[in-house]
Amino acid sequence: MAETKAKKENMEFQTEVNQLLHLMIHSLYSNKEIFVRELISNASDACDKLRFEAISDDSLYEGDPELRIEVNFDEEANTVTIRDNGIGMTREDVINNIGTIAKSGTKEFLSKLSGDAAKDSNLIGQFGVGFYSSFIVADKVTLTTRKAGDKSDKAVVWESNGENGFTLEDTTKDTHGTEIVLHLKEEEKEFANDYRLRSIISTYSDHIPLPVKMLKRDEEGKLTEEWEVVNKANALWTESKSNLKDEDYQEFYKHIAHDWENPLAWSHNNVEGKLEYKSLLYIPSKAPFDLWEPEQKNGIKLYVQRVFVMDDTKNLMPHYLRFVRGVIDSNDLPLNVSREILQSNHVVESMRKASVKKVLGLLEKMAKNDKEDYQKFWNEFGRALKEGPGEDMANKEQIAKLLRFSSTNTDSEEQTVTLEDYVSRMKEEQEEIYYITAETFASAKNSPHLEVFRKKEIEVLLLSDRVDEWLVNGLQEFDGKKLQSVAKGELDLSKFDTEEDKKEQEETDKKADGIIKHLKEVLGEQVEDVRVSHRLTSSPSCIVLNEQDMALYMQTLMKQAGHDMPSNKPVLEINPTHPLIERMEAETDDEQFADWAAILFDQALLAEGAQLEDPAGFVSKLNKLMLKMS
Repeated sequence: MAETKAKKENMEFQTEVNQLLHLMIHSLYSNKEIFVRELISNASDACDKLRFEAISDDSLYEGDPELRIEVNFDEEANTVTIRDNGIGMTREDVINNIGTIAKSGTKEFLSKLSGDAAKDSNLIGQFGVGFYSSFIVADKVTLTTRKAGDKSDKAVVWESNGENGFTLEDTTKDTHGTEIVLHLKEEEKEFANDYRLRSIISTYSDHIPLPVKMLKRDEEGKLTEEWEVVNKANALWTESKSNLKDEDYQEFYKHIAHDWENPLAWSHNNVEGKLEYKSLLYIPSKAPFDLWEPEQKNGIKLYVQRVFVMDDTKNLMPHYLRFVRGVIDSNDLPLNVSREILQSNHVVESMRKASVKKVLGLLEKMAKNDKEDYQKFWNEFGRALKEGPGEDMANKEQIAKLLRFSSTNTDSEEQTVTLEDYVSRMKEEQEEIYYITAETFASAKNSPHLEVFRKKEIEVLLLSDRVDEWLVNGLQEFDGKKLQSVAKGELDLSKFDTEEDKKEQEETDKKADGIIKHLKEVLGEQVEDVRVSHRLTSSPSCIVLNEQDMALYMQTLMKQAGHDMPSNKPVLEINPTHPLIERMEAETDDEQFADWAAILFDQALLAEGAQLEDPAGFVSKLNKLMLKMS
């Protein structure tokens, strides 16, 4: 490295970086050696990116095509150095990648952190530890980098103590790539040690497909000037399964996913025949922080003949399986494959279909043989899997068997009920799988629509995830049984009624003719119809939608998001035996009856999660009636 130029800037960390650094140093201290894995993983990614860019422009290698990672140390200076000859960074790249956390969802993620080191370490793992793990062991970090293809004087030095922002300074660097020098804290001298570093590399980075080198020792144990490869440097997915241990798979997962936790399960496959490819697919144990963000960075790593091509989040796995991590290495794709080619390539489509089957098979196996692990999976990724029936028609039945729900059978918020469980408990005459959707579990569990079902002991699925409306539209039936909302359309439970129940219902319907007619006149265009309810036993009224209508709480959310929603009029159903309806029936003051009718309708709307058009008017009418009754 040559002389440093004068242009030097002092810059502040983004607030989120300061928070993350503080939490990481205190939360991950018991696993501090992971900084080696994280920095080597970053270096490996940088080399992969250069290899891909150089397919179309080999001048980027600048005469040095042997991609590698070098690890060195200096006991006297108490430093550890990790360098690569990968793609490198520009000044702007450094600011974007290191000075800030350029990830949407970061603030929300940080708001979940409690300050409890044990709990927060898991969350930090979901976020991805990365470069900042350096500060667990170092009180100063110096990073020097130059982008491949740039002139030698376009390099930059980034330096920070992890507390008071950072400095950026222009410099010259003869070689492309990145060098990171960790100035270790006094109490972390153990890492400036040959044996310690080799041991960590062997544990965490043995199977990355790039050589990690350290200086060789001579027969007397003294360091030489000769570099030697200290990891196996063979792509793990190309190894025979019989040669690999669980620990090998687990550490490789952490390398490719930049995750902190072990995966729940994995599938290692070698496909030969019409197509030739290898795949290693993992189910993580924790959802990454950006699972619900529109653009995810991680996905399936696509290799062509062991050459990294790209991280693909859309073409190699459907969106509902976006949590899957892993590697697919094809022998049949061209090295210069682009994202555009991926979208319409029959080889990619075949690999994708087979990979989806492997993942669903892996989940089926877990659900059958390890219910505890499957429940962990469901709690983390269930809402994503619920997108499957609407997105992947070919595998709809297989996905449906993997779904889990809450239901009135347990009234527990934990989603543990399968559709097969539900069908096995159906009444003899029952032909439909009944469900209700609501904004919250409490709203679903306490919905007035469930009253008659609870009375007749008919199980109802309680759906309160936002994706559930999409799910039931995509699924529609299971095992020949139609999925039927208890809050939409006309409800016919007559097959569960005794003759006495039917007779009583007929009499109630006849007696209610007068108030039904009066309510229709007063509510007018606000409702499509007013009718006697066959669902209510203890509530005065409820709103019923048409079969094709979106739930009212979802309509409210869509409107808040700026979407135009069709103005469908709901049906108001009443329970004529309820004291409030009987009180209204006896009301002779037309104005007061109109107030009662408005309150009855608005209450029913609120119970469904709708937004009132005139909440102040509702409160005013309610107060007026309460005063008259006092």
